[in-house]
Amino acid sequence: MPQRRILVPVAVVLVVALGVGLYLFQPWRLLTVRETHEALLVPASTTASMPTHTPTQVPESPKEVAVGEWRSLEHATTGKASLIKLPNNAYSVQFAALDTSDGPDLHVYLSPHASDSPEKTFGQGFTSLGKLKGNRGDQVYEIPAGVDVSAIRSVVIWCQRFSAGFAVAPLEQV
Repeated sequence: MPQRRILVPVAVVLVVALGVGLYLFQPWRLLTVRETHEALLVPASTTASMPTHTPTQVPESPKEVAVGEWRSLEHATTGKASLIKLPNNAYSVQFAALDTSDGPDLHVYLSPHASDSPEKTFGQGFTSLGKLKGNRGDQVYEIPAGVDVSAIRSVVIWCQRFSAGFAVAPLEQV
């Protein structure tokens, strides 16, 4: 009987700890896939070497002004990130063929830090573009008006829950 008095509270504590651990870490997210298939503003195969001279009657089209390939941080990541200038002088960031792990609280950050900076610096001085839409596929994020795009040096996929970077891509001018 005295063993039961100890066993029941210990079992309750273990069950609660397991529940909290599962909620925080969500280990199944490493096995899930959230695909996105948004229309890219500039097709991934388009390069900056296209002629910029166009007749005045043709409306201006979105233009890739900076680009970079993903560098893995905490999780293997591939694909291309691009800074896109829109005809109305607004900007967006697009991810072409993104492939990374899913995570519990992933966000997209614009960072003033170079892509080769230490990982923890990407959690400072950033502009958040919101939650990552999917861990695979093509996606576009609007950059809010008033953001100084000349200060953006990289784009980051960041796990807010654990203050960890999944990946970073430099945004180098083309």
